[in-house]
Amino acid sequence: METIVLSLGGSLIVPDGIDVEFLKKFRDLIISQTKKGKKFVVISGGGKVCRRYQEAAKALTQVSNDDLDWIGIASTRLNSELLRVVFGESAFEKIVMDPNMVPQTDKPVILGGGWKPGNSSDLAATQAALSIGAKKLINLSNIDYLYDKDPNKYTDAKKIEQISWSGLIEILPKSWEPGANVPFDPIAAKEAEVALLEVAILNGKNISNLEKYLNGEDFAGTQIK
Repeated sequence: METIVLSLGGSLIVPDGIDVEFLKKFRDLIISQTKKGKKFVVISGGGKVCRRYQEAAKALTQVSNDDLDWIGIASTRLNSELLRVVFGESAFEKIVMDPNMVPQTDKPVILGGGWKPGNSSDLAATQAALSIGAKKLINLSNIDYLYDKDPNKYTDAKKIEQISWSGLIEILPKSWEPGANVPFDPIAAKEAEVALLEVAILNGKNISNLEKYLNGEDFAGTQIK
């Protein structure tokens, strides 16, 4: 039975308020895929909940990067608990706290969140993929493609349909900043490069496009390998 790891961006779960309609469509698609024999490990990001709590902490006191990350980790786990309940009987009864200890279960969906300070939930997803021997990871966010620079700031930004890990690492920040909004965690990118992991970056809002990828059809997005 094939197991697929997804890094589900918090921007999809909580773009501002909780996106109930997206979660319903996402659940229905994943459950339909489990009926075809697939299993999923879904690692949640923090979204606006994460950044609002982090900004509040910074406004109230001097706070370390580790403490900001722990706030972020708690928000990812809250989102993951929500997903665990949403998936009901299809989901393993506890969320994954350590991606190196993904449980063996006959449940087709396993949920988890952030792991430890110094990185984002992308690293937790990467580690989960490595721990179960998966060779592919899907990174779902609110962008259609990876770009060579921020398309919100630069009108000449060019989409990237395929890129090597070394090429991606060149355009990512050199280090992790708590709450950073980047297409892929720079720490996770280095781990994925060493492991020869193949990652697809897709816009999770486009559920039909995600379905195409899961069915092995042509899809819109960026492949990193």
